[in-house]
Amino acid sequence: MGKHSRPGPPNQPSRAVPRVDDGDPLAAYDKRRRPPMDVWRRHRPLHGGGSHLQPQEPRALEEWNGFAYEPAGTAENLTQAQRWANEADPGTKTTRE
Repeated sequence: MGKHSRPGPPNQPSRAVPRVDDGDPLAAYDKRRRPPMDVWRRHRPLHGGGSHLQPQEPRALEEWNGFAYEPAGTAENLTQAQRWANEADPGTKTTRE
């Protein structure tokens, strides 16, 4: 790895943020309102444990509301939870013709 390489896995987006806008009084707080690693949706096993263990177990679905993760529902198994988590970001609209 080169001396000037960006740390972290290459498949993750950069965490660099633009400079604070002097005209926006809330600009300093924008970074705090971003979800960790730009993950808008996540899932967790209902009864604890690692997410890769027991893929047939139900999952709790959580969605970022701009401040914290909040419950968004449940999924029957790991496959359905991953499908839900990989959908478009909740703030974007997709048009289907």
